[in-house]
Amino acid sequence: MFFALIVGGGASLLNIAVHAFATVAMVRAVRAKFYGEFHSSPMLRLIIIMVTAVSVLMIAHLFEIWVWSLFYEFLSVAPAGADDFTFAFVNYTTLGYGDVVPVPRWKVLGPMTAMNGVLLFGWSTAVLFQILSASSHRLEMKF
Repeated sequence: MFFALIVGGGASLLNIAVHAFATVAMVRAVRAKFYGEFHSSPMLRLIIIMVTAVSVLMIAHLFEIWVWSLFYEFLSVAPAGADDFTFAFVNYTTLGYGDVVPVPRWKVLGPMTAMNGVLLFGWSTAVLFQILSASSHRLEMKF
């Protein structure tokens, strides 16, 4: 089990680095959209900013799920016949269908994937809230 914790920790750290990179890329993209004079309507500008931010973060989460699925595939975590990407997706989102269970040796990777997903979803939520707050303030919009 100790080795599984080390492997899961490594996968989590890799995904944290991916998320940090995606967050920086998303902030740069949002700044470009904010400072570009593409439309005079503050509401439309805010919508474009939020769609850009959410799109970048969704792509990051899909990539992070793919990273987990690569670990699952390499280590043969899922039982025969199970799809590694779907299994990683179910664990990452904490959906937990329960129809696929990891092989006993790697059982701890499911909860570690879920923990990583929860933390990164929380990070994304905080970033989106900050972008919405800062952008609406700069566009002088009140809700």
